[in-house]
Amino acid sequence: MRKVVIGLIMQIVAVCSVYAAEPVRIVAFGDSLVHGYGLPSDAGFVPQMQKWLDGQGISASLTNAGVSGDTTAGGAARVSWTLGDGFDAMIVVLGGNDTLRGLDPAQTRSNLNAILTEAESHKVAVLFVGMQAPGNFGADYKTKFDSLYPDLAAAHDVVFFPYYFAGIADRADNPAQLRLVMQGDGIHPNADGVAAIVAAMGPSVVELITQVRR
Repeated sequence: MRKVVIGLIMQIVAVCSVYAAEPVRIVAFGDSLVHGYGLPSDAGFVPQMQKWLDGQGISASLTNAGVSGDTTAGGAARVSWTLGDGFDAMIVVLGGNDTLRGLDPAQTRSNLNAILTEAESHKVAVLFVGMQAPGNFGADYKTKFDSLYPDLAAAHDVVFFPYYFAGIADRADNPAQLRLVMQGDGIHPNADGVAAIVAAMGPSVVELITQVRR
C-alpha cells in the first residue's frame, strides 16, 4: 500500500511540475513545416504551439529554428550551434524534403541519428516527430523511410510522435476535406491545418516538458 501511495504522489508531482513558474526552453528544429512557410507570423507551428501550451497553463518558451527547404543533412550541419544556446528540449521535424527529393533513406537515417546524438551530448530532451514517404518512389523506399523514425526513437529513447500530419491524416482519402486544411501547393498546411496538427501533437510536447521537469 505504501508503495502505491508513493507512486501516486510521484505521478502528481510530475504532472504539477509541468506548470512550474520557470519556463522550459524548447527549440523547434526543422524545415518549412516548423518555420511557418506561407503563413502569417502568428499562424505557424511555433506560435500556435506556444498559444496551445499557454492555454493549458504550461510554462514553456518555444524558439523557432525552422529553415524552409532544409534537409536532414542541413539540420545535422547546424544542430550543434543551435543547441549551444542552452535549450532544455528540442522538437525535431525533419525529413520531408529528403523524401520529396528521393534521397537515400540510409543517409536520412544517418543524419537524424547525428542530430539525436548531438542532443544527447548537450543533455537536451527530444520530441522526435516522424514523417512518411509518398508512394511514388516504390514500396521498398517507403518502408525503409517510414521505419527509420520509430527505429531511431527507440534507439535514443526519446519522446516520439509518429507522424507530423497525424492531426489531419483522417482527411487524406477525401481530397475536398484535405484542401480545407492545406495551402495551394498541397504540401504545407494552412492555419487551420496547423491548428489541428498542434492539437494532436500538444500532449506529446507536454510529455517532453514533463521529462525535462523530472
